Amino acid sequence: MRVALVHDWLINMGGAERLIKIFHELFPEAPIYTLFYDKDRMPAEFQKMDIRTSWLQKIPYSTRIYQHLLPLMPMAVEQFDLSCYDLVLSSSTCCAKGVITHPDTLHICYCNTPMRYAWDFYREYIENKSRPMKLLIAEVMNYIRLWDRLSADRVDYFIANSNNVRKRIYKHYRRDSTVIYPGVDTDFYTPSGDIGDYYLIVSRLVGYKRVDLAVKAFNELGLPLVVVGDGPELARLKKMVKNNIRFTGRLSDEEVRESYRKCRALIFPAEEDFGLVPLEAQSCGRPVIAYGRGGALETVIEGKTGIFFFRQTAESLKEAVLDFEKIAYQFDKKSIREHALRFGYDRFKKEMMDFIKDKMNTGWGHEHQK
Repeated sequence: MRVALVHDWLINMGGAERLIKIFHELFPEAPIYTLFYDKDRMPAEFQKMDIRTSWLQKIPYSTRIYQHLLPLMPMAVEQFDLSCYDLVLSSSTCCAKGVITHPDTLHICYCNTPMRYAWDFYREYIENKSRPMKLLIAEVMNYIRLWDRLSADRVDYFIANSNNVRKRIYKHYRRDSTVIYPGVDTDFYTPSGDIGDYYLIVSRLVGYKRVDLAVKAFNELGLPLVVVGDGPELARLKKMVKNNIRFTGRLSDEEVRESYRKCRALIFPAEEDFGLVPLEAQSCGRPVIAYGRGGALETVIEGKTGIFFFRQTAESLKEAVLDFEKIAYQFDKKSIREHALRFGYDRFKKEMMDFIKDKMNTGWGHEHQK
């Protein structure tokens, strides 16, 4: 069986990039088609893979300005020649699902989310833009939404990474999907050692991650907070903090694991599609204080593996931390770890292969045409 993998871009190592790595483990001979690839910022193991980029890669500094090239991405992704493959497996948060495939090719899209900035987070995306920029973005996004909706019909089967995303897929594309939760490396992320006194954030420092809420809350609380990660928000956030908050920048996987293991609890203030970070922390036996919307509702168990706050404000987060302080002793490292084991890699790989084999072997084309 000839297989091709498709991914939006390979710029930084995040949850979606770990997903495509697992897909490559399932199909090690499959090439990876992607719009952009920054080999210097991706793990060295990707250099051993057959990665084929779009013509956008040739634009000077493309891997730095790729987000500004969104209007060109639909045209670029349609230029990939996938006519010789039996199976195309796309991992999409943006345009990857829009590839054009042969009528005899099975295209399965693992949808991490419909395009956030075109649909669910559009208002947040334009919130701080100037009026002329808002008008320009509105015109571009009108075209992007039309393409995004129409290109969804090119997919034979959608897999959603959560029930949260399954609802979005139906809302925006009017397509049904099957939920297969992503896998977390429970063999790597394991409990160990004593617990420290600090709270932890592990995140890219971009606006929608709402790290600013945690900074404001912990400025008032005075409790130790460690923030792991970098991004365009770093400079602004550093200007806000008091001396109880420390930024580490990007850390190795081993250093992140050690941070999980010793934290008092993970702070997760974003509304995520699914969110692997809370599961990595739970795999290390640590509880989570999470915003009670999105994927966290499917991975954190109130009172057993963490607690929620339900208003995305610094005050609501502050109250949740104070509540946690009163009951922190109740959270059992072993029980939290056992919950996380339900989301391991082996389970994910098996469910993915079972789904693919079922669709390949049961006349997928006839079923899709009904």
